Amino acid sequence: MSVDKNGFWEALCDPDRRPFAVELDAPDSPDLTKYMAGARRLADAGAELVTVADCPNGRPCVDSSLTACKLHRELGIQAMPHLTCRDRNRNASRALLLGLAAEGIEQALLVTGDPIPPEDRADVHGVYDFTSRGFIRYAASMQLPGPFRVFAALNVNARNFDRQLELARQKLACGAVGFFTQPVLTERALENLALARRTLQGGKLLGGVMPVVSRKNARFMNENIPGIDVDGRVEALYEGADRARGEDLAVEVSAAVAREIAPYIDGFYLMTPFGRTELMARIMDRFRKEGLQ
Repeated sequence: MSVDKNGFWEALCDPDRRPFAVELDAPDSPDLTKYMAGARRLADAGAELVTVADCPNGRPCVDSSLTACKLHRELGIQAMPHLTCRDRNRNASRALLLGLAAEGIEQALLVTGDPIPPEDRADVHGVYDFTSRGFIRYAASMQLPGPFRVFAALNVNARNFDRQLELARQKLACGAVGFFTQPVLTERALENLALARRTLQGGKLLGGVMPVVSRKNARFMNENIPGIDVDGRVEALYEGADRARGEDLAVEVSAAVAREIAPYIDGFYLMTPFGRTELMARIMDRFRKEGLQ
């Protein structure tokens, strides 16, 4: 089953819907056979949009834009690449945006990007011709043919969330139409999401849901991934859990998060852990059964 060409944005604008946007990161190998099968599984399970991160953690993988074009062209899936300020100068960014529009891609998530890993910095250097706000302004000013919508990121786990809100207002003024948030796995993140809903008028909000699949997974996110916080009570649930129990807990915890964030969002931003698309299908099915979508 393919996702309807305009279904994601239409669903996002429907006050009675909360569409699923599901992140599925590309591999670091050119063999995309398994990846494409997983993306098809997500679409069949109800994902209105598949998003592709741009070399997360600063480590190279199959290009997010080429992957999004392949998903759209070969599977009919509506796809959204993440584009960072890290790796391209202004000319390369313009060329890429023109190419995406030519391929029928209708949206992109523009972000600063994770820093280059310390061990690679002797040979690899960030470009950063833009800030994320400057990149959004530049993309919005290009007047690409057809509808091309620019989204931004919102870190609801930030300690100084007032600053994040001010940056978000500036991103809206620069041309962003909405925000994909970091995962909501703490009370502070939930409170910040509620504040964002009250504050950011005119921008769509997609609330981040990242399934935790093990205690090791929770600890790694807390210690190594900037912008993601996992409540200690959530981590403790996974003590002694094997893979099957961990996935059952992932469904339960994700559903609990979804119930809490639903009043404040226009859609769900689900992040696939370790390529486990079957788990994401279970989670989407649970959300629908609870009437959350």
